[in-house]
Amino acid sequence: VQLQASGGGSVQAGGSLRLSCAASGRTLSNNAMGWFRQAPGKEREFVAAISWNGRVTEYVDSVKGRFTISRDYGGTTVTLQMNSLKPEDTAVYFCAASRRRVPTTTTSSYNIWGQGTVVTVSS
Repeated sequence: VQLQASGGGSVQAGGSLRLSCAASGRTLSNNAMGWFRQAPGKEREFVAAISWNGRVTEYVDSVKGRFTISRDYGGTTVTLQMNSLKPEDTAVYFCAASRRRVPTTTTSSYNIWGQGTVVTVSS
C-alpha cells in the first residue's frame, strides 16, 4: 500500500488549508491514521490521529480547536482540515498508517508513510 498526501500550499496567517491522504493498493479501513509534521531543523512531531472507525481522534495541544482530522468509511482517504493557520504551523506534513486500530501519538506506531506535502504560513 502507498499513501499520497496532497493539499499543501502557501497561505497567510489566519487562512485555511485542507490536506488529503489517499491510500492505494489496498484499503486501510482497519488501521488508525495520523498526520505528523516536521519543520526545518526540528524533529517530526505528531499532529493528529483518528481511529480505524473514525470515532476517536487525538490532537496535539497546539492545534486543538483549529485542525480537524476525518476519514471516509471506505478506508482510502484521510483529511486534515486546518483553520486559523499560524506561522508556527509551517512544516512538511506527512500522513501515516498505524499498526493499531486506536490513534497513537508516537511515530513508532506507524509503519506506512506518505511522501509529505509542504505547508507554508506567512505572517
